[in-house]
Amino acid sequence: MSGLAAAARLATLGHRVTVCEASGTYGGMVGRYERDGFAFDTGPTLLTLPAVYRDLALKSGREPLEELVRLGPVEPESRHLFPDGTDLVLANASRGGVAQALDAAFGAGSGERWGAVTNRGRAVWEATRRPLLEEPLPDDPTPLHTDPYPAPPRRGLARLARPTRTLADVAERELGGHPGLTALLQEHALRFGLDPREAPAGATVLPYMEQSFGVWYVQGGLRALADAIHLRCEQRGVEFRFDTSVTEVLTENGRACGVVAGGERLPADLVLSSMDHRELYERGIAPGPPPTTTREPAWGRFSVLLALRGPRPAGTPFRTVVHARDNALELDALTDHPDLPRHPTVQVHRPDDPSLVPDADHEAVTLTVTVPEADELAELAPDFDTYADHLLEHLAGAGLDLRERVEWRELLTPDVLGPHTPPSLAGAGGRFLAPAGRSPLPGLHLIGATVHPGGGLARAGMSASITATVIGPA
Repeated sequence: MSGLAAAARLATLGHRVTVCEASGTYGGMVGRYERDGFAFDTGPTLLTLPAVYRDLALKSGREPLEELVRLGPVEPESRHLFPDGTDLVLANASRGGVAQALDAAFGAGSGERWGAVTNRGRAVWEATRRPLLEEPLPDDPTPLHTDPYPAPPRRGLARLARPTRTLADVAERELGGHPGLTALLQEHALRFGLDPREAPAGATVLPYMEQSFGVWYVQGGLRALADAIHLRCEQRGVEFRFDTSVTEVLTENGRACGVVAGGERLPADLVLSSMDHRELYERGIAPGPPPTTTREPAWGRFSVLLALRGPRPAGTPFRTVVHARDNALELDALTDHPDLPRHPTVQVHRPDDPSLVPDADHEAVTLTVTVPEADELAELAPDFDTYADHLLEHLAGAGLDLRERVEWRELLTPDVLGPHTPPSLAGAGGRFLAPAGRSPLPGLHLIGATVHPGGGLARAGMSASITATVIGPA
């Protein structure tokens, strides 16, 4: 998606752009699986910060995004099922509504506690929005090594404890260790591939952004967004070469001067790579050392695509989260003793979209779980089919039984989906910063989820915007 977005922006600025795509289609992780009249997004399914793609639509063609795709807010934002039987429904883009729901579910004062944490997330947003979303990574990122999270003052013996450094600290100290609120905070971390015991406290910016700017759905699935941007690229004269792998970045006089793609030498004034920057250098496609980064490999993902008999029940939320029976055991399975987590946190996506099903008497549902990284799981040789059975039983135990409705299912394993690509975050000595888009090789620019400003559909779009601004008009 970053490659599509960059191509559209640069072509609009007068550049002649050629896109070399190794696969047979566009969109990268924003993929689609179709079978028997069912269709599923195989990557992200919801859009946050739609302003990123509204800006792309206007800058590349003057039409608003809503004229290119049918876009609307999701309501409610999510439903949460907890192991103690608590059933929580959260409103979209309504911090007051969220507070009321939390008070009703967890007791008076819960909403105020959660609101205080997201208010501090707002302070992080205001401090880091420009350097971590809208601008190139500074030449000296040292100021971003410090977490701007404004922890509340501590009193009494609490003053002797170490500062609030991680999301786990926030949960313990500011949410009082409440199991439901802790699970909510941990769910945000897991969804982005972050360990709450390691992620900086400033990661509270993630729930702040979601609750402040809302969560949006594109009719037809997010693949429709990729279709729209691809069409915009074609309208701006972008040339696409599919099934064309780039095997070498050509250099001349110490700068990039083109690529070898599909066995053909393609000269260029500038080269942009949206592939994983580690692969770019490890496979010897680009010369020289890779950009320095202290980011550790992220956890993987496992999804089950379910084709269900029977209509989607009226009033069903788009996203339901079935929370882990034991948060500590889930984290242990992801880190200390790698294995497929038992009774984990499961994202259940159930879009209300007739275009994704053969008729009104069927439903398309996606289950997604965070699992250890693919290399660690490969050594264990897990039985994913049996694990899919376990996940359906886990959902049934939480009151969401889909087993008797399954017509067929498709499994997307971690080696297919790839790892999570977390967003860049300030703090922790810079360990959660993605490397800069500036390549050590002049003329080569790095874009996409593995470089600044990090992963997620919005940030992929912003990496394209940042780089197009750096390059400027032809």
